[in-house]
Amino acid sequence: MHYIGIDLHKKTISLCVMSKGRKVLCEKALRCDDEAGILDFFGRWKPFRAVVEATASYEWFVQLVEPLAKRVILAHPKKLRVIAETKNKTDRIDARVLAEFLALDMIPQSYRPTPRLRAYRRLVRYRHFVRGRVTSVRCKIRHILSDYNLDRPNLFTAEGLEYLQGVEISPADRWVLGQLVLQWQQHRSQVQAANKQLREFAKKAPLAEREHREVLRSIPMIGNVTLDVVLSELGDVRRFHSQKKAVAYAGLDPGVRASADRRKELHITKEGSRLLRWALVEAAWRLVVKSRYWGFRYERLKGRIGAKKAIVATARRLLCVMVAMLQSGQRYRLSAA
Repeated sequence: MHYIGIDLHKKTISLCVMSKGRKVLCEKALRCDDEAGILDFFGRWKPFRAVVEATASYEWFVQLVEPLAKRVILAHPKKLRVIAETKNKTDRIDARVLAEFLALDMIPQSYRPTPRLRAYRRLVRYRHFVRGRVTSVRCKIRHILSDYNLDRPNLFTAEGLEYLQGVEISPADRWVLGQLVLQWQQHRSQVQAANKQLREFAKKAPLAEREHREVLRSIPMIGNVTLDVVLSELGDVRRFHSQKKAVAYAGLDPGVRASADRRKELHITKEGSRLLRWALVEAAWRLVVKSRYWGFRYERLKGRIGAKKAIVATARRLLCVMVAMLQSGQRYRLSAA
């Protein structure tokens, strides 16, 4: 068996082949656009196992070499910190370290989403991106009107848009305002198109995904946006062996510094999906306002640790409830919360 470490970049690939005894057999650099050369190289080292870091552009490469390999392993980039901490860091050294860790069976593995889950994430993240642009443009419009003390609450209704046409502002601001209104309308249409695409995507969901949707929909104040974010970012909940691991995946777990008999809890790690944390915190805010049960939990925590930490703790508890529901298939009930 041969072990191949792969340092993948946008244009080039650095490769290192090792034997089981960790002897370097070959080191080579190839171009990413030379797919024939890549296949020829890997074909000469059968049987082999390969490892590549789970960077943003790994999927095409894994799909290319997977039919030739015994196994292709995705390495968790952050957990392979030993590469970044070496004094001399080059692509060649990175590939060699990956191959050596693979031969020692010490690779910290990363989760590889299914093709459907990748498509789901792409759609959900695009919608979130466009919604952010809508908010940004609206803020810019309000900023211009605020300079003239002309801002009003119902600015983005039909009445408010008619009001915009008649406000007296400078010619430069009038031109910029017109461009911003056009952008706002365009981004709104993009959000609507994304929502339509996600509805069509959900209609083709497998049975397990449809069941998960119905389970999460039973939680009060959980709408389609939160539901899509949670399902797309968590993926297969069976991979989490405990609720703590799901919380750590979302970056909602507090960091810890401990030495001897001293222990200090830090802020949350904020690792993992920022979008998932955002959706959970927003859902937690809605719950503490509308639900007596969640509101009571929040107020009790708020008096002890403050509002910001209390809402994060509520979001963490909400994620635990969601994971338990998805794993058991049971609908929401207060006793489960």
